[in-house]
Amino acid sequence: MDEKPEVVVYTKPFCAYCVAAKSLLREKGVGYREVDISRDEGERHNMMHRTGQRSVPQIFIGAEHVGGFEELVTLDQQGRLDPLLGISG
Repeated sequence: MDEKPEVVVYTKPFCAYCVAAKSLLREKGVGYREVDISRDEGERHNMMHRTGQRSVPQIFIGAEHVGGFEELVTLDQQGRLDPLLGISG
């Protein structure tokens, strides 16, 4: 069986899109590492450097930056999210 990629979700408290993205991942049975950028200035700078974005959530699947919540949903609707997550249908 293939190893599943690490999923990293950059978040802030009280972010509805962050909650929705994490919920979608949980519904798929996918674990993720949450990085709260409001608590760590270094992580906030790291996220901005890696993504060129200031908004959250920012989601990585393995080394691939997939974007935010809307991009995650689009990938799911297109049937491209499960393969990225290592979920076989």
